[in-house]
Amino acid sequence: MSDWKPKRFWKQSAVVEAEGGFTVELDGRRVKTPAKAGLILPTQAMAKAVALEWDAQEKEIDPVTMPVTRSANAAIDKVTHQHAEVADMLAGYGDSDLLCYRATHPQELRHRQASQWDPALDWAAEALDVRLSPVDGVLHQPQPSEAVARLTQRVHAFDAFQLAAFHDLVSLSGSLVLGFAAAMNWRSPDAIWEISRLDELWQIEQWGHDEEAAAAAEVKRVAFLHAKHFFDLSN
Repeated sequence: MSDWKPKRFWKQSAVVEAEGGFTVELDGRRVKTPAKAGLILPTQAMAKAVALEWDAQEKEIDPVTMPVTRSANAAIDKVTHQHAEVADMLAGYGDSDLLCYRATHPQELRHRQASQWDPALDWAAEALDVRLSPVDGVLHQPQPSEAVARLTQRVHAFDAFQLAAFHDLVSLSGSLVLGFAAAMNWRSPDAIWEISRLDELWQIEQWGHDEEAAAAAEVKRVAFLHAKHFFDLSN
């Protein structure tokens, strides 16, 4: 495989207004997405974050160090063209939300799930006007169709940039409710992430720490926190 990497070719980046929002210029040339679309960003804050990532590149361009740019590219090149499909897929989590499936035993785990997950469901009932019901066991039991319809409507209302971020908030946590909770600042992103990992943390307590699993979990945590940051930049 070739180890060639694109070189830095510009001296200065700048945020400029563009039709539909803001964009970033490198020595006067506008940045484009991998699909050659214009990198038109919804907020000046996001454009500034993208410009900072380009400025931070040294001799070679390393996309791994440019998470905001990568998320913006995904929003424009992918989510914009599949908005309805992505929204429907995420809304589907509402019918089988992580927070609704409770252990049948041991009692200590059941108590921990209730103490951490019930407040999130109570918050959803008030903030989202949706009451999801917990069930015992892992077999799927559908939630009320009216509740799923309300959640679906809310997901579809996100624009492409918000939806790109929301995708990771939901898929990484396994919960549509926690995705909304993070987006709407119910609690800190770190606290919400810990709530989503309740079952995993329980298993660690029972069986011990695994370095490989811990490393994988940290990658997901960082991605979850970035998704929240990108969601905030979208607004």
